[in-house]
Amino acid sequence: MLKFLATVAVAALISVPALAEDIKVGVTPGEHAQIMEKVKDVAAKKGLNIEILEFSDYVVPNQALADGDLNANSFQHQPYLDNQIADRGFDLVSIGKTITTPMGVYSKKVKNLGELADGATVAIPNDPTNGGRALLVLAKEGLIKVNPDVGLKAGPADITENPKNIQFAELDAAQLPRSLDDVDAAVINTNYALEAGLHPKTDAIAIEGQESPYANVIVVRSADKDAAWAKTLVEAYHDDSIKAFINEEFKGALIPSW
Repeated sequence: MLKFLATVAVAALISVPALAEDIKVGVTPGEHAQIMEKVKDVAAKKGLNIEILEFSDYVVPNQALADGDLNANSFQHQPYLDNQIADRGFDLVSIGKTITTPMGVYSKKVKNLGELADGATVAIPNDPTNGGRALLVLAKEGLIKVNPDVGLKAGPADITENPKNIQFAELDAAQLPRSLDDVDAAVINTNYALEAGLHPKTDAIAIEGQESPYANVIVVRSADKDAAWAKTLVEAYHDDSIKAFINEEFKGALIPSW
């Protein structure tokens, strides 16, 4: 009888669900926010309650995470995170891949890069990592040549050949879609393009290839990388239903990277 009661007691303990845990996750508007809303639903079933906070730029989410105002963020690719850590000394680490958002070139004035006139103005992101990424996209298309020794952090000063004398306007990434009326072309991150109603597959006059090293990541403070909630967050994001949502909702504009 005592053995039976002990077995029942153990079974009861095992069947009791773990207490729910609350975390705050920072995202940028657009696809990162949309996907995290779906992740939130999956995570809730696993006992993890996610409060989503949106940030309009690429700088604040890492600072907010480092300051303890967030538990995690999901908005940036690995090279950008590496650059932020090097420049600002953040003790942050990626714990899982999310999506790859191919960067595209958009224009209201030309239908291909070959039509750009001598001295045309092309807008690119003003942060070092995305700015370098934009220049590499243009280099791959043959518009310019960039010093290969600078790797992923190329800037306008690293351009070695510019036969069309392209002028580069360095703007905040979120402002690039609005610049299309004022420049000849702009190289825009997919999240801001989609937010402005631009689709990479149908509207871009040039687009980054699938071989891009810019997969986005979920980021936490280094002290939290092995936390149970961090593991649950990644598991929720990597759920098959999230991959299906990305493929259906964005129709190839975003690539699940896990």
